[in-house]
Amino acid sequence: MIEELLPESVVAVEAHTDEPTGGTTPAPGLYPEEEALIARAVEKRRREFTVVRGCARRAMEKLGVPPQAVLPGDRGAPRWPDGLVGSMTHCEGYAAAALARATDLASLGIDAEPHLPLPDDVLSSVALPDEGLRLSALAGEHPAIHWDRLLFSAKESVYKAWFPLTGKWLDFAEADIEVFVDPGRTTSGGFRAALLVPGPVVDGRRVGRFEGRWTVGRGLVATSVSVPHERG
Repeated sequence: MIEELLPESVVAVEAHTDEPTGGTTPAPGLYPEEEALIARAVEKRRREFTVVRGCARRAMEKLGVPPQAVLPGDRGAPRWPDGLVGSMTHCEGYAAAALARATDLASLGIDAEPHLPLPDDVLSSVALPDEGLRLSALAGEHPAIHWDRLLFSAKESVYKAWFPLTGKWLDFAEADIEVFVDPGRTTSGGFRAALLVPGPVVDGRRVGRFEGRWTVGRGLVATSVSVPHERG
C-alpha cells in the first residue's frame, strides 16, 4: 500500500506483524543496541519494533546500503544512515518502512492506521474548524471512508516529514489539510497541507506547504508526504 503512494526514488517495504518474536528471548534480527531498548517490553511492542526494523533493513539493502541498527533520536524519530531519509510506521497487524537517498528527497513521512473511526472526542483535538467542514462534505460524497482517521494519518505523515527538517514539534493545529479524491476513484487521492507556522528551509527556500497521497484498502488507511528538493 505504501509504495503506491511514493515517488519512484523511494524504496518501501511492508510486512504483517502477526509472527511472534519469541517472548522475552532476544528478538531475531535485532542488533544488541536495539534489543536493549525493548528488553522489558511486552510481546506486542517487541513484535512491532522488530518487524518494522526488518522492513527498514530490507529497504536499506535495496538501496545498496549495508543494513544497520535503527535507533531513536530526538522525540523518538528514527536515526537513519548518512545519506538517507526515511520514515517508519506500524499499527495493528501491519508495518512498513520507506527510504530514499537524501540527494533525491529532502524528507519523507509515512503513516498507516486501522481504517476505523477515531475514538470519541479525538477529532476535535485533531481537526481545525475548516478541516471539519471539509471532512463533512467528503463524508456526504464518500460515506465508506473514515475521513476522521484519514485526516489523523495525514497529519502524522506531515509531522514525520516536518521533524527531520526542523527538529521542532508541529501541533495538529499548525497544519491545515485539504483532502482530494482521485478522479474516477473512491479509495485514493491526495492532500495538501498548508503550514500555519514558518515552514522548513529546504535548499535555501522556505517551504510553506507539503503535498501528500492517501489510499484505503485491506482494512487500513495509509498516507505519505514527500518533500522534494527546491531546485533552482
